[in-house]
Amino acid sequence: MSKPLPSPAPPAPADGVGCVLGTPLQLTTYEQFRSHCLELASHKGVTSVDFTNTHIVTMRRHDPGFRELTDSVDYFVPDGMPLIWCLNFRGAKLGDRVYGPTFMREFIARSPAETSHYFLGGSVVCVEQLKRACLERNPATRILGARHGYFRTEEEPQILEEINRLAPDFIWVGLGTPKQQSWIHRHKGRIDRGVIFAVGFAFDVNAGTKRDAPVWMQRRGLTWLFRAVSEPRRLTMRYLRYNALFLFYLIWDGIRGRAFSPFAQ
Repeated sequence: MSKPLPSPAPPAPADGVGCVLGTPLQLTTYEQFRSHCLELASHKGVTSVDFTNTHIVTMRRHDPGFRELTDSVDYFVPDGMPLIWCLNFRGAKLGDRVYGPTFMREFIARSPAETSHYFLGGSVVCVEQLKRACLERNPATRILGARHGYFRTEEEPQILEEINRLAPDFIWVGLGTPKQQSWIHRHKGRIDRGVIFAVGFAFDVNAGTKRDAPVWMQRRGLTWLFRAVSEPRRLTMRYLRYNALFLFYLIWDGIRGRAFSPFAQ
């Protein structure tokens, strides 16, 4: 199967862009980015959105392979409070992050009746509960299809065929980092239309299969700590490593006068 021509560049949002550790981050709010994504869905082609935390920003800086995987992402949206603090240090004046689980929940619940969704990710139980939860919040939600995230490589052509046949407006990918970024990198050029969101943990939170951090921890940038305590074997070392690397690169760039450039470079 021949690879389609690259889709036209998406229209630029009016919100502006800031830069942390070399990653361009949208200076936006929930409502501004919601409106922009609805506009994007009305255009031809495919747009990809990554809800970006310090882990992702640091991986892009530290790992050339991961940076290559994500260089084709159209929008990096700041999902972590430490990124908001960095952006505000340079005058962004953002009141909050755009947290992936919250954005997904509210975006789907408020979707216009004519828009449609596809879910890819989570366990069998998770994706079924996610569909049920979305329909409970808004019975008019159009979920055209869903697949759990434990598919085999040989099943991927079937998934792509299904997505293109159903032609959803919004494709939600919750495979976790870096698997979801890798999937989008490999297949974005073979998807006919739609907005692809890399949302990871949002599937479990909105399905109710995993607990999210209390609001007071989220506001203090401690979501990572809550998750590390909740899943110590899987997450503790990852967070310790990348949090330390994030601070190292931030200090290093600060010494060089490049820590918080207000524009993508």
